[in-house]
Amino acid sequence: MLRLVRVLLFMLVGLILMLPQTSLARGGSGYAVLDGDTGRVLLESNSDARLPIASLTKIWTALVAIENSNLQDEVVISPRAARAEGSSIYLQAGEKVTVETLLYGLMLRSGNDAATALAEHAGGSVEGFVKLMNERAVVSGLTNTVFMNPSGLHHDEHLSSARDTAEMLRIALQNKTFKKIASTVLYRANTENGMLWENKHRLLREGAGTAADLDSNSKLPVSSLKTAMGSAFAGKTGFTKIAGRTLATAFQNEGQTCIVVTLNEPDDWNVHRGLANKVWEEYHLETVVKKGKYNVNKKLAIRLEQPIRLQLTKEEKDNVRQVLHVSRKRQEAVLSIFIGEERIYAKAVTVESADR
Repeated sequence: MLRLVRVLLFMLVGLILMLPQTSLARGGSGYAVLDGDTGRVLLESNSDARLPIASLTKIWTALVAIENSNLQDEVVISPRAARAEGSSIYLQAGEKVTVETLLYGLMLRSGNDAATALAEHAGGSVEGFVKLMNERAVVSGLTNTVFMNPSGLHHDEHLSSARDTAEMLRIALQNKTFKKIASTVLYRANTENGMLWENKHRLLREGAGTAADLDSNSKLPVSSLKTAMGSAFAGKTGFTKIAGRTLATAFQNEGQTCIVVTLNEPDDWNVHRGLANKVWEEYHLETVVKKGKYNVNKKLAIRLEQPIRLQLTKEEKDNVRQVLHVSRKRQEAVLSIFIGEERIYAKAVTVESADR
């Protein structure tokens, strides 16, 4: 009997070792799909569960580095950065690399050495930079997020959620420099180990071609970049054995945008396509309030410089209501859009005298 138990245990261990890497992830999974303009959650499952996000961390690393650096600053690569564990762009200790090039290496190739170098430069130290990341997260309302490093390597306290991570990408894309970098499919690096860097994000590459489309011997300037042209226009990949596969993608379609994040999803490419298509099928861009001047009463009016357009289902469109909140001094006002009791959008509006 004892021998049989030992044999069964041996077979069980063997089966575990034969499982694919994604099966080693622990702690559950979740996804979130946000309206890319308003941040409203359109689709979700377990979206607020705090989970490891692996290299999706680098979305925030890139944004914080951009906000605290000059793109043309030269960074001297430290031994710590050159020895960084995990994925790498093969930086050499002592070489000088611009912040801009490090950002491309961070977002396209997920270089942990680039993450460390950017952190040391923008934060004075890796620890100082992580503090900046967490402060920016608090200001941005990312209540389920704590960073312990700039790369996403596993740490038990380094956690976020699908909703927070999607919001990270949505916020970061409002920065023009980040959007340009995160949308780039191909970049020629000018590091000592210079090479063509192709974005790891398959959905971005689908609409823009690959490195094979360019002659690798040609001396293209650094500014000669390939940019994503398809429905998926920006994003980031991630993986650790504990986090599993993590993926963030920004999609666009005829004026609509959505942000999709999956955590610990083995079939992420297909799931992202499916979730984006579900948004395009179920939600349509509707003008809720036209731009112009609206009299509130005989003395007071509000003005909208731009129309309010939201992604709504047919049922939601029929149940939209508007609520205006005006300050006591009647100098400020906020127009809120509700579906039932849920406020889905709010916008500050200009207060004027009413037309008579």
